[in-house]
Amino acid sequence: MDSESQLLDLRTDGERGSSNTHSDEPEHQQEPPLGASPGISASCLTTAELQQHWRAVKQEIRCIKLLFEIPSARTIEQASSKYVVYQIVVIRSGSYDRERVAIERRYSDFFHLHQQLLQDFSEELEEVMLPKKKLVGNFSEENISERRVALCDYLTQLYARRYIRRTRAFIAFFTHPELKTAYDLLRGGRFSQALEVLEKALVLQRKLSTHDQALLVPTLCALVVCQRDLGDIHDAFQTGHMALPAVRRYGLTRYRAPLLEAMVDLGYKLEHPVAQLQEELIKVQNSPHGPVSLVSLKELVVQEFT
Repeated sequence: MDSESQLLDLRTDGERGSSNTHSDEPEHQQEPPLGASPGISASCLTTAELQQHWRAVKQEIRCIKLLFEIPSARTIEQASSKYVVYQIVVIRSGSYDRERVAIERRYSDFFHLHQQLLQDFSEELEEVMLPKKKLVGNFSEENISERRVALCDYLTQLYARRYIRRTRAFIAFFTHPELKTAYDLLRGGRFSQALEVLEKALVLQRKLSTHDQALLVPTLCALVVCQRDLGDIHDAFQTGHMALPAVRRYGLTRYRAPLLEAMVDLGYKLEHPVAQLQEELIKVQNSPHGPVSLVSLKELVVQEFT
């Protein structure tokens, strides 16, 4: 049996065999159209937002599954330490995945993830074992190769449990280091490098967060800031349009006014019609439901990961 078949078997067995006290709700629940806030009918949505919603629905119906690969590892030696980093690739199964990005994690990152999950799921994870370190030979080629396979199986078993794969801790394992790096670069004015890292993190977030599109909003807003400061006005406007429906849908008031303000400004520069965006911005600013954020989108974004 090849390694991919073993991964599929592990995932399937884990889904069938996992018994826990948590309700295993349907993977995809019926929700209002993307871009609609509670109480807002679909007729209020723009044609583009409706098209985006139905594309998302069709994608969800296909019930995306993920596979994990750890194709390689490398040993890093520093003045006072020596450790191994493992390259991880998250693959969307069922069709050819054109968006493959690789990340690197140390064994200590896996250990930290396991400890976080045990705080809430100690009983459910009794049969999921994190490979242990050996007393000797941790840096031998044979042991590193064995651990690559074992760590890959570990991620597969975690993903097989819906209540695990939807946790912030599991998703953050794949995205947090890259996002922190990107925001540090952004705050330092290194927008080109930040953009590259953010795009990589967004690919992973889209694969891992199909159940909660709100998790993508901060990253999309950071991309808008980078693209605008780099002069990519068209790309910034398009990225903003990707973020706006989720901001409305999930009631992310912290982002709504700053994002709308940025969209109006970008639309003016592109000579696009922005009357609807302006009208929405005025309504948000005059909302009786509480104070509206007066910071700009850039000011809001740089506050992340501080």
